[in-house]
Amino acid sequence: TMALKDSVTEAIADLRVGFPGAEVHVVEDGQGGAHVTLDPVALDGNVFVQEETWVGFHLCHLLPNADVYPIHVRPDLTRRDGTELKENAVNPGNNFQGRASMMLSRRSNRRDAEVDTPVLKVLRVLDWLTNRWPQP
Repeated sequence: TMALKDSVTEAIADLRVGFPGAEVHVVEDGQGGAHVTLDPVALDGNVFVQEETWVGFHLCHLLPNADVYPIHVRPDLTRRDGTELKENAVNPGNNFQGRASMMLSRRSNRRDAEVDTPVLKVLRVLDWLTNRWPQP
C-alpha cells in the first residue's frame, strides 16, 4: 500500500479547516488516496427535517487533477416540503464505507484544479441539494 499523496494530505487538512464542526474520518485506499467522512455537517433546518448529515467521498490519488465524485449523505435525508429526493443525480439505497447512504452524482465537468478544491465541491453539492434542487 502507498502512503497518502501530499495533495490528498493537503485536501484533508483543508477539509478540517473548511468544516470545523465536523470530525474528519480518513480511511486510506492503499493507492495514495483516501475515503473521507465528515460528521456532522450542518444542514438548513428550513429546508430539511434533519439539522445535520454526514458527508462521505473518495479523494483520489490524482488530486488536484481529479473530481470528488460521487458524494454520499445520510440515507434518510428528508425535505420539509415533502419533495422526494429522487432524480437522476440523487440515488437512494447506496452505501459508503459500509454505511447506508444517498448518493449524489454531481460531476464537475469544467472543473479547474487550481480552484475546485474538495471543500468547495462538498459545499457546492450541499448548496445544490438545498437551494437549486428540485429545479422549478
